[in-house]
Amino acid sequence: MSNQEYRLADTSGFDSLKLHKSSIPQPNPGEIQIKFHACSLNYRDLIISKGLYPLPMETNVVPTSDGAGEITAVGEGVTHLKIGDRVSPNFTQDHIGGQISEGALSSALGGALDGCLRQYGNFRALSCVKIPTSLSYEEAATLPCAALTAWNALYGVTDRALKPGQTVLLQGTGGVSLFGAQFALAAGAKVILTSSSNKKIDAIKTHLGEKNVMTINYSEVPEWGKRAKELTDGRGVDHILEVGGANTLKQSIEAIAMNGTIHVIGFLGQGNGSDITVSELVMNVLKKNAFIRGVLIGSVEQFKAMNAAIEANNIKPIIDKIFEFEDVKSAYEYQWSQQHVGKVVIQIPQ
Repeated sequence: MSNQEYRLADTSGFDSLKLHKSSIPQPNPGEIQIKFHACSLNYRDLIISKGLYPLPMETNVVPTSDGAGEITAVGEGVTHLKIGDRVSPNFTQDHIGGQISEGALSSALGGALDGCLRQYGNFRALSCVKIPTSLSYEEAATLPCAALTAWNALYGVTDRALKPGQTVLLQGTGGVSLFGAQFALAAGAKVILTSSSNKKIDAIKTHLGEKNVMTINYSEVPEWGKRAKELTDGRGVDHILEVGGANTLKQSIEAIAMNGTIHVIGFLGQGNGSDITVSELVMNVLKKNAFIRGVLIGSVEQFKAMNAAIEANNIKPIIDKIFEFEDVKSAYEYQWSQQHVGKVVIQIPQ
């Protein structure tokens, strides 16, 4: 029996995704073998294929960091997991607990290490977690990057963790923002979501509830930071998941409340505000006693805590579209088109 897997022949774009066949090695001591049922795409996967990713990565790598499957073999010494368990490998294999180290950055799946776009893969058992019993493989495959990033943002710093009654602002309708909205609503917080598309805004209200989400179309309201303050009676928001980077940071600082936290989780770039200077940034952060924090996914310990919360609150990931394994290039192109609301998933043949 052979293992079908995609590899990136180079970084020239989506055409560099090439299907290969390989053997299925038995797991080494301390490892498990995962038979993948599904994986999901992130913006990171797209820019890796285009040679635009700024962090360490290997050549000819198996792409995608996010997958879910069942254990089909167990290496010597593994006792906490068994054949048949439904699991996902953690995005950063060496980030088991606590704050991430510089060295752990070199253990990220789909870049520095072979990822999940394959039928079988061997992973260190300590770096894998059981997926929620309430989720399908397709739903669980959306968790390792997008969901865990949102969870780490909202709960990764104990004395700044999300509290009931606070307000969270999410930028856009991608996976991280939507998971952040779902986690915030489950915690009894208020949610403001920005988007440039009224069609996407309507879709989000359908998914999350018309009365549960306040929305701002930033193409119609470029100064959306002021609008966010208006929606909070002038107080500002407590948490912002900052996906735009420099292009949205000015508006985020305008929107943030005194002592609030801006969680920098991406660099997509959208909206107004790219003209902010370093001196303006420093002065506005000081005036609001704001906390700006970079978030690099999360640990195995956080993954387990998040999965427990997902199960307890019956949170269902929002999946936009599911593609077949042979249509991987189409899946990449669809996500790149930014038509999606939520996650794009790829099914793995059994």
